[in-house]
Amino acid sequence: HSRDTGNPERGQPAPAGAIAMPPPHEKGNPMKTLTKEQKRDIAAIAGKKNKDIDLSEMPEVLDWSGAEIGKFYRPTKRPVTMRLDEDIVEWLKGFGRGYQTKANLLLRHAMTSTKGARRRTGKSA
Repeated sequence: HSRDTGNPERGQPAPAGAIAMPPPHEKGNPMKTLTKEQKRDIAAIAGKKNKDIDLSEMPEVLDWSGAEIGKFYRPTKRPVTMRLDEDIVEWLKGFGRGYQTKANLLLRHAMTSTKGARRRTGKSA
């Protein structure tokens, strides 16, 4: 199979026989289940050693300025019940939809900030 799938956003059609790339995953738009052929192709590629994979048609990325960190990172979520001060909840909801996601981002930032601090001081929270 050819790995060149074209770029439909730039008006470049995929060549005949190319592996069709699924649309990007978006919230509310679940990814489709892989076909047997797709699973077979993935297994064949996964079974290869890095040195045996032909990357000649894939240009090296030299400019990473437009990269988005964590765009496809989706950690497992766990439903929890928390009691928060009313003004905190109102402040979070003031940003519009997704206040729980906003709270999660703020907590993740606090967690990563304190992980580094604990590591430097050797103290636990």
